[in-house]
Amino acid sequence: MKIRNLGVVLTVALIQWACAASTPTFHPEKKEIVIVYGGTIHTFDPKRPTVEAFRVVNGRIEALGTKVEITGQTREKDVLWLDLKGSSVVPGLTDAHMHLFGLGKARFYLNLMGTQSISEIRSKVELATKNRPAGEWILGRGWDQNDWGNSGAFPNAEDLDSISPEHPVVLTRVDGHAIWVNTKALQAAGITKETPDIEGGTILRSNGQPMGVFVDNAMLLIRKHIPAMTTEQQKEAVLLAQDKCLQSGLTAVHDMGIGPEQLDILSELESKGQLKLRVYAMLNGSLKNLESLMKERRRIPKNHHDLLTVRGVKFFMDGALGSRGAALFEPYSDSPEDKGLILTPIEELEEKVRLTKIYGYQPAIHAIGDRGNHEVINIYERVFADEGNKARPRLEHAQVLKLNDIPRLAKIGIIASMQPTHATSDMPWAEKRLGPHRIKGAYAWRSLMTSNATIAAGSDAPVESIEPLLGLYAAITRQDVHGKPGAGWFPEQSMTIKEAFSAFGKNAAWASFRENELGMIKEGYIADFTVLDKNPNSMTGKQLLEAKIVMTVVNGKVVYKASKDGKRD
Repeated sequence: MKIRNLGVVLTVALIQWACAASTPTFHPEKKEIVIVYGGTIHTFDPKRPTVEAFRVVNGRIEALGTKVEITGQTREKDVLWLDLKGSSVVPGLTDAHMHLFGLGKARFYLNLMGTQSISEIRSKVELATKNRPAGEWILGRGWDQNDWGNSGAFPNAEDLDSISPEHPVVLTRVDGHAIWVNTKALQAAGITKETPDIEGGTILRSNGQPMGVFVDNAMLLIRKHIPAMTTEQQKEAVLLAQDKCLQSGLTAVHDMGIGPEQLDILSELESKGQLKLRVYAMLNGSLKNLESLMKERRRIPKNHHDLLTVRGVKFFMDGALGSRGAALFEPYSDSPEDKGLILTPIEELEEKVRLTKIYGYQPAIHAIGDRGNHEVINIYERVFADEGNKARPRLEHAQVLKLNDIPRLAKIGIIASMQPTHATSDMPWAEKRLGPHRIKGAYAWRSLMTSNATIAAGSDAPVESIEPLLGLYAAITRQDVHGKPGAGWFPEQSMTIKEAFSAFGKNAAWASFRENELGMIKEGYIADFTVLDKNPNSMTGKQLLEAKIVMTVVNGKVVYKASKDGKRD
């Protein structure tokens, strides 16, 4: 992808974003000791909920106790004394569903998040075209037609044509499941009235003519013509994303659906000591050479200093609710002709899930509609039978469930990988899509927890903000950032603050097969932890929004530290 003055852009961006402290090289022959004290330490170990201090040796927690016990027993030289100064420690926060490369690449696109009208987007596109040579692709992301008034109608190519006659324009919807393009892009991709729909995708049309909106698999018809980012540009993007994650208090992320080039980049960054974030990577299940990749690229850490893991595969069952691509049993309440899309034929998807079982990978399947979720649950039941707790298959989003499907997750051993901010983003229009009955099984966190299902929480960034504090806030309040609705949206489905932190901690560790090393402050566990300026036990929802990340620590090393005035360094 051509990006004008990329070197200058990246240099400025890196200066602005490079807040993470450099990670010292690990020397196994040297005993590296860190003493953490001076605040409240929340262990999330039910046998010992809080302690005053703990001792870290070579990246693992060796001992916990009172400040006197831990500090008084330390006689070695060259100890790092980490004084919390009244702050609170929680086990390292994990985003269990996000897109690391997508988060970084989004920094180079037009930011359309929060735009309220087509005219607002037109202004942004028009401004972008003024400094770009004719023929250069203009890319953006973040629009949502549901925010443009009561009609919720999709836009069309003509809305963009007058302000971008010489530039192909491709604008990705907020959920990543639809694109809006201008006529120049249609021409560049050779799209005409005769272009057929493809399986699992829809070209929106008016009188048979493509309107300029492509949903789900149909997006490939346009995207394959967009110039790809170079490897160097992707490296810069992922480093920007990593810094943003560390600033946000994340010590680990589950990167959903990447290919061999991205794996090579992550491996190179790790070998050079530039990877500071723990990455649990999922292969892209849509790749044609998937089986050979599964044979070759499985990667289990040899020790806690290995930050990259590759042992999962991400697949798609259906589309998204906002673009009416989520597969439903009955038509959408606000569009009686639509039932959504099945993106991967069910038999084909089941065959691929069986491959994960053969090669020792964890399957993670995107499913949003009630039919989409039902079909995935059925596949997992057929493939894993009583082995679900061993395989830990994942239902990514689990957004709309039939009520009688909810108990099946715990019974089969399926992890519900959910994103709390999806509920608070979708709540203005979700019931219009689903109606009063189906909405009862949507974003149903409490119902799932009551059935003993495990919820691992994430953000789906860049679809939503990467900030885990926003996810925690949404999980316990079910309100937007303005505190609306006052009682919360279907508040009976909310989480307690302890449950929310566990969803972003212990449960995410379970979802990545690291529950014996991550998710608690405990002897023998890896010293990944997040430092907050407020005590989680006493925080209200509003205080979560106001809380600050003081420090992020991975393997006992400070990889991000806020400046003294509370701002990011």
